[in-house]
Amino acid sequence: MNRISTRVESLSPSQTLAMSQKSAELKAAGVDVINLSVGEPDFNTPAHIKEAAKRAIDDNFTFYTPVPGYMSLRKAIADNLKATDGVDFAPEQIVVSNGAKQALCNAVLALVNPGDEVIIPTPAWVSYVEMVKLAEGTNMLVPAGIEQDFKITPAQLEAAITPRTRLMILCSPSNPTGSVYSHQELQGLVDVISRHPQITVIADEIYQHINFTGSFTSLSAFPEIADRTVVINGVSKAYAMTGWRIGFIAAPLPIAKACSKLQSQYTSNPSSVAQKAAEAAYLGPQDCVEEMRKAFERRRDLVVSLAREIPGLKVNCPQGAFYLFPEVSSYLGKSFNGKTIATDSDLAMYLLEEGHVATVAGSAFCLPGYIRLSYATSDDNIREAMRRIAEALSRLK
Repeated sequence: MNRISTRVESLSPSQTLAMSQKSAELKAAGVDVINLSVGEPDFNTPAHIKEAAKRAIDDNFTFYTPVPGYMSLRKAIADNLKATDGVDFAPEQIVVSNGAKQALCNAVLALVNPGDEVIIPTPAWVSYVEMVKLAEGTNMLVPAGIEQDFKITPAQLEAAITPRTRLMILCSPSNPTGSVYSHQELQGLVDVISRHPQITVIADEIYQHINFTGSFTSLSAFPEIADRTVVINGVSKAYAMTGWRIGFIAAPLPIAKACSKLQSQYTSNPSSVAQKAAEAAYLGPQDCVEEMRKAFERRRDLVVSLAREIPGLKVNCPQGAFYLFPEVSSYLGKSFNGKTIATDSDLAMYLLEEGHVATVAGSAFCLPGYIRLSYATSDDNIREAMRRIAEALSRLK
């Protein structure tokens, strides 16, 4: 008998990846499915970045690199953070990993002891809770629904803090909602955190450049908590480089060293060639980033306008990322062909099987009663997907 560890058994599979897989299976069976479940830009990696990777192969950048990444890449990241966010990090404070997901998991494992409490505003990306479980920490979920634009208040944060609180994870722009905390809203949270010196903050800023507000403030820019803030970022979203698997932390030096030590024991360095491609992304022209941002903003306007035409959906206007998170509770309890839609998971499956549109249930993000739609797809796909969703929902009685 093969015994699986309780550590792994305690984890839940990613519902976003599961829904994407089900969508792919239906497509393979010949069903015309539009996949709005996956959080991945549909653009190709810009040409100058791909050329840098080709040169790296020809120039024999094919050997092991330092565990936290090439120093040239870490310097490029530090310079980029200074230019875009006005924050100072030495290259030694940067640890490059196999995607922002590993960077985030490194930080959680380096900071959380068994029984430590971790505050997570919800809805939240599916992996935060599971990473805290892996570290044997205790998740303290703080909900903020559509009436709050999915953003927690300082009073909610203060009420969630206990003597065992050691970490908070905040994502802005948010996956799954697209909400963006303003400078003033962040300052309110910082004022609370600054009164509790035992708390470190992980600021997941991977969607920083897919932002429709005209401004962005990094949590690391607040001097009150700069020495206990860990920034998570990478090239996957802004530069359409999801498959290249390059993310990083920018952190206080002791935390950076701890994450590098951890990474050295279970993956070592990320891909040498992908690192050189990422270096080109940070050092090269940035017009590609703005072009993609504009396309996502146009798509945001399109999907919001179409969703607001569907009776029963409650919709806000996301300010970043490429997700819409409509409230769907008015459809729960309704039926089709004798089958009742009891949960948001039932509704997501109904939309896949009857509407042939893949979405993700809000319960996957710790806030039931919603679904997540990714509009990282063409305008034509968005129009057709929303038509199918409207038609499928109209059949529920």
